Amino acid sequence: MSDSPKREFRAAWIATVDNIDWPRRGQYNSADQKADFIRILDEHQRSNLNAVMVQIRDACDAYYAKSLEPWSEFLTGTQGKFPVPFYDPMDFMIEESHARNLEFHAWLNLNRATFKRNTNTIPDHISNTRPDWMLTYDGQKLLNFGIPEVRNYITEVVLNIVKHYDIDGIHFDDYFYPYPVPGQTLKDEETFRKYSRGVKNIEEWRRGNTDLLIKQISDGIRNIKPFIKFGISPFGVWKNASTQDPSGSRTIGGTTSYGHLYADSKKWLQQGWIDYIAPQLYFDINHGKVPYKALADWWAENTYGRHLYIGQSPYKIKTASWSTSEIPNQLRYNRLNAGIQGSMFFSSKCLTENYGGIQDSLRADFYRLPAIIPSMSWKDNIPPNPPRSIIITKANGKVSLSWLPGDKAIDGNENYSYAVYRFEKSENMNLERADRIVYLGKQTYFNDNNAEKGRGYTYVVTSFDRLHNESDASLTAQTSYGSQ
Repeated sequence: MSDSPKREFRAAWIATVDNIDWPRRGQYNSADQKADFIRILDEHQRSNLNAVMVQIRDACDAYYAKSLEPWSEFLTGTQGKFPVPFYDPMDFMIEESHARNLEFHAWLNLNRATFKRNTNTIPDHISNTRPDWMLTYDGQKLLNFGIPEVRNYITEVVLNIVKHYDIDGIHFDDYFYPYPVPGQTLKDEETFRKYSRGVKNIEEWRRGNTDLLIKQISDGIRNIKPFIKFGISPFGVWKNASTQDPSGSRTIGGTTSYGHLYADSKKWLQQGWIDYIAPQLYFDINHGKVPYKALADWWAENTYGRHLYIGQSPYKIKTASWSTSEIPNQLRYNRLNAGIQGSMFFSSKCLTENYGGIQDSLRADFYRLPAIIPSMSWKDNIPPNPPRSIIITKANGKVSLSWLPGDKAIDGNENYSYAVYRFEKSENMNLERADRIVYLGKQTYFNDNNAEKGRGYTYVVTSFDRLHNESDASLTAQTSYGSQ
């Protein structure tokens, strides 16, 4: 079995576009949608995941009520139609995720306004009300990042979510400027002439537009709710060292984030605009041009103190006939590098449908023990106060613990969640041992149904603030079954 670290980020992308993961295609009854989302969360909780990245904006649309944009067609079957019976899906999803001690990151697509297969949009969709904001490329309408009003609009959409929902993170995928398509030309020269900002090169200008958008959103999040994390999942190759820049990765990628998508993902880390990056390393270990290990190592060396979570691709077990050992081998490699703090899996159904036995591998090996999300010292490095007044009771051969939250910390943060550690009575109490954690969650009680009769235990409870700083240990509580 693989060593299981105490702290590790473990997430799944729950994709809504084209009903990839949720809701099921044609599942337009609100009760059915809720039940299916709970099923997904329960599966991920059983796999000891600790976060979900839920797609709540596919194409200038929404899966939440307090939106500036219309309801998504994938939620209700028709763009602009609200759920029946009415509910706010994001409020519901956040509440259910938090109840399972899962962080909820709101995942938004930034650039897409319409789909290639279907451009039928309601009259008040942004593609119709502001056609001057659109670029048309490969049969799709895309928001033109070169227009300052467009960047302000996207920022407003994001900050509206930050203001009105109890999310843990804002998350963007790899879609900035479009992936190049042979024979297609991106026609933004007029915008370049109008809003050049003195930049002479159109490609530099495009990268600058993306930079301005990312920084604007980053500043806005920090001003409103500084505890909310901001993360991006770019295409895996920033630049190739062999063809573009000696500081790039030892790869020969045909597409690069910097050169083709105009997304200087390394710069966002360097400038501290984002809290984590989750590059999509959707390449196998033996890939001839973009080997997984070379890319993982490069990213680990270029995080500038921010967190690195690797975007894993179990979907390729089916689409590319990957060996069932590929993802486990990648996870083993990740754990050899201290610069990698965890993984995100695309997508949720690859785990819940157990592609190639991947969910079995997580439960039996890699994620057999729970893990605490790594803390972010640049956002908050003050631990909370420990819980107090621990009470232990025994009845019918069962042990129950309860406690009171600790006082507010000096930064005003309260206890947000708790860990219970269980040790043998004669054992050294080492709180770095993940295998001694028997509970992680927000409840202020724990029933130890797995304690063995006739053995004595020492219990310790710690608390965490919202950004996963851990308190000192509480007073201990002890019990001995032999005395009953």
